[in-house]
Amino acid sequence: MDPINEAHVSEPGLLVVDVAAADDATALAFQQLLADRWPAATAERTTRDAGEPGVRLRCCLDLRQPLSPAAPDEA
Repeated sequence: MDPINEAHVSEPGLLVVDVAAADDATALAFQQLLADRWPAATAERTTRDAGEPGVRLRCCLDLRQPLSPAAPDEA
């Protein structure tokens, strides 16, 4: 993956999440779970590293914002 952009972690409460998953659907579903709870800069696609299993995805979260409530089926 590319180096982390300094702007994405310039203040407490900002974080970068790197995800490794078996497939695109799993990585994107996990990203969506995060984005449903916190404001997030999401990726639109995953990447594959030659010779490595699975896919990778990076998204950025802002934990300074209020946590969104869980969906009724998650409670």
